Amino acid sequence: MMEEEKKLTEEQDPTEETVETVEETVEKPAEETTEETQPAGEPDGDAPDGEIDGKALFNDVIDILETMLVSVFAVLLIFGYFMRPVTVEGRSMVPTLHNADRLVMFRLLYQPKQGDIVVVNNYEGHTLDEDGNIVPTKGLDENIIKRVIAVSGQKVEVNSDKGEVYVDGVMLNEPYVNELTYTDDRAFTYPIVVPEGYIFVMGDNRNHSTDSRSTRVGLVSKEDVLGRAYFRYLPATPEEGSDEEKGSFGFIK
Repeated sequence: MMEEEKKLTEEQDPTEETVETVEETVEKPAEETTEETQPAGEPDGDAPDGEIDGKALFNDVIDILETMLVSVFAVLLIFGYFMRPVTVEGRSMVPTLHNADRLVMFRLLYQPKQGDIVVVNNYEGHTLDEDGNIVPTKGLDENIIKRVIAVSGQKVEVNSDKGEVYVDGVMLNEPYVNELTYTDDRAFTYPIVVPEGYIFVMGDNRNHSTDSRSTRVGLVSKEDVLGRAYFRYLPATPEEGSDEEKGSFGFIK
């Protein structure tokens, strides 16, 4: 009997085990959870209420400046190497182009082709001597816009009596001209072969254009070609009383 009582006293109270297990699984008080969270709209503690976070403001300014610099660089790159807006001055390209037309000129890796309309830096002209050598002349000292009639190696002949232009012995079909070519400023004795590295240009308003028929322009060096007029984005409105038709928005032919 004494041995049974002794065994009973050595056994642990099962109630105490239950209490200890419950205490180990009790969740943390709600107060601890609220310390780890923060209501929306409240400051994060980096700056007092009502004050501006100087570091965050500085970072925002730097981001804005970086965006502006990248944008400016992109614009300079595009307009410096790929394209450039130009404005037509004068009527030497009527009816294709009109005074004050606004165009987009493409320039990157451009090589002049027959029929293209090009913008040329005419700081000097070029004629030929009796031996076919290039002779520099005083240019118009301005940018001009003309159509490429012939490129290097092609033979050009202007017959101002008949109003006809021939390239490589074939009379050009020129639906773009305002009138036939009845003027010639005698820069050359035709026919001529356009030398390597040069082009022959004329305005579409043939009898009112200073172009390769004049010693002020003559043969145009490819190095002086700024680019090709490709797109008209703002057609000019003809002056009051003019019989010119307004150009159309779009690609130039």
